[in-house]
Amino acid sequence: MCGIIAYAGYKECQPILLESLKRLEYRGYDSCGIAVRVESRKSRRGRINPTPTIEVYKDVGRVGDLAKSFPQIQGLKGGGRGTPVDGQDARPTRLQTPGSGLGIAHTRWATHGEVSKSNAHPHLDCSGRIAVVHNGVIENFQSLRDELTREGHHFSSETDTEVIPHLIERYYDGDLEGAVTRALADVRGTYAIIVLAAGHKKLVAARRESPLIIGIGDRENFVASDVAAVLDYTDRVIYLEDGDIALVSEGSISITSRESGRGTPDSRLQTLDYRPVQREEQVIPWSLEEAQKGGYEHFMLKEIHEQPKAIENTLSGHISLIERTVSLNVRKEAGLEDIVLVACGTSSHAALIAEYVIGKLCHLPVRVKVASEFNCHEMALEKTWVWGISQSGETLDTLRAIKKARTLGCATLAITNVPGSSITRIAEQVFYTRAGPEIGVAATKTFLTQLVALYLLAFSFASPDIMNAEGLIEGLRLLPSRVRQVLDGAEGIIPHARHLSRYDNAFFIGRGLNYPVAMEGALKLKEISYIHAEAYAAGELKHGPFALLGPSTPVVAMATRDDTYEPMLTSIKEIKARGSQVIALAEEGDEDIEQFVDAVIRIPPIDPLFSPFLNSVALQLLAYYAAKERGCPIDLPANLAKSVTVP
Repeated sequence: MCGIIAYAGYKECQPILLESLKRLEYRGYDSCGIAVRVESRKSRRGRINPTPTIEVYKDVGRVGDLAKSFPQIQGLKGGGRGTPVDGQDARPTRLQTPGSGLGIAHTRWATHGEVSKSNAHPHLDCSGRIAVVHNGVIENFQSLRDELTREGHHFSSETDTEVIPHLIERYYDGDLEGAVTRALADVRGTYAIIVLAAGHKKLVAARRESPLIIGIGDRENFVASDVAAVLDYTDRVIYLEDGDIALVSEGSISITSRESGRGTPDSRLQTLDYRPVQREEQVIPWSLEEAQKGGYEHFMLKEIHEQPKAIENTLSGHISLIERTVSLNVRKEAGLEDIVLVACGTSSHAALIAEYVIGKLCHLPVRVKVASEFNCHEMALEKTWVWGISQSGETLDTLRAIKKARTLGCATLAITNVPGSSITRIAEQVFYTRAGPEIGVAATKTFLTQLVALYLLAFSFASPDIMNAEGLIEGLRLLPSRVRQVLDGAEGIIPHARHLSRYDNAFFIGRGLNYPVAMEGALKLKEISYIHAEAYAAGELKHGPFALLGPSTPVVAMATRDDTYEPMLTSIKEIKARGSQVIALAEEGDEDIEQFVDAVIRIPPIDPLFSPFLNSVALQLLAYYAAKERGCPIDLPANLAKSVTVP
């Protein structure tokens, strides 16, 4: 979940590393740092030391704060006096040769050890001549640390990462790639690492179950955890695969990988046998402008307003109004008896909505499993189709579930927003959601486009009679304009958000298709406003949660005009009898609802089957404006990161 970036080229690397690192802060932002290779360095007495060294600058806080304390160099915003950490000597100094073209950088989401300067990356070996940045978790780090300590290695942090540079130092004999390979043979866990050494003009990068890409430029190359980091400089990338080790310099890229069958990414390396491989170069389908705020105060608000276009893009080429059909490049598996949807967080809420839609239209048994709790033993295996839903395509628990399903012979389908991501190489079939880049940590447009993809899949498996009778294609076609209507009414949601922002706890309730929408609404509110919010099926309140109702606990209710409407009114009456204020999401023209609730957020009329789309957008706006009223860091909520790549 951390962000990593490296540069090898003819330009000064420091400004590039820091600007690229800012684009990765959504992956982690509690501390950050950079390490650069310096060809020569002036001593305090003015003498030049021609031996290359590594200088490390790191601190707690955001990348912008680090830039302000960094030594003055051409092209870098900020400036001032930096405090490097170089080996065992951490005395203040100045970077004497800012023209270094080789460096690595990291922005952290803490896993092992508190948020502190010593735990920030990059980490060094004892000599201070090998630096490493890492995303992932080293499961056996404690035993390795104990072993290395007995050998005389000294550690300065609480992190699992620090064992990696010490292991490399243990094996280093002048061959950096060989030392990295041998060090990784000792490691159990997940990693995307980049290694910088004072005595080498090439970077070494390696991955296992954590994403890593190489950006290809003209006399410059990049290594990063995400394509967002390199969009300023190139749209050409190589996606590394599990088990790959890459050597990257200004003018060359070479990749080796373990021989097939001689060790697996899920276990400790069984061999040091690697062979050269070619990885396909791909073009990033997003522009730099799409990854910028475009005049909006926050990325989240921009991405909420991009949802009509994202829906149109995901629908494009898949629906025919003339023939009332859905056309997909996904084949329905023969002999299919049931479908299992695996996902995490927001994606799991999309899956729960799809469970209802697919079950209703296709008469197929559908189950939803939180990916971290996925258990293949409950399935019919060869008769089960497993769909993995991940906006980034790198969600570790979802990747592991799809791998497990394939191992046991299940057919698999990936639903993701990122071409070339890990899940696209694991699953047999892929459906892309075409949401474009999403920078805000709280998912918005990726959630709605996941719903579009899942509805399209459901409609493609439904009988023509159902499709014609229900007018479902027309409902899909209307979605972008109906979502725009919700967005046009955002001003009317702001007063309710301000009211909600005064509370520390809130309930969200729904029934049927909109119960998962209530879950998503509660998640959005707690993610970005820090208001404790819980979602319940409305009929479950009387089985315990009623104990928490009262004047200090507002309730947001999904009051859609479907077959759950009357039972929802009954639940609302019971809530009001306990003294809680109720904000209802209700259709325009529904005058009955006003006599039962304290406030109403109006939703344009639409077939109830599509109500999750409109209700979700209204709840996104409600959460956004509540968080803004409370002065919260909306795009970078505390303790969270965009892509969950750790167990």
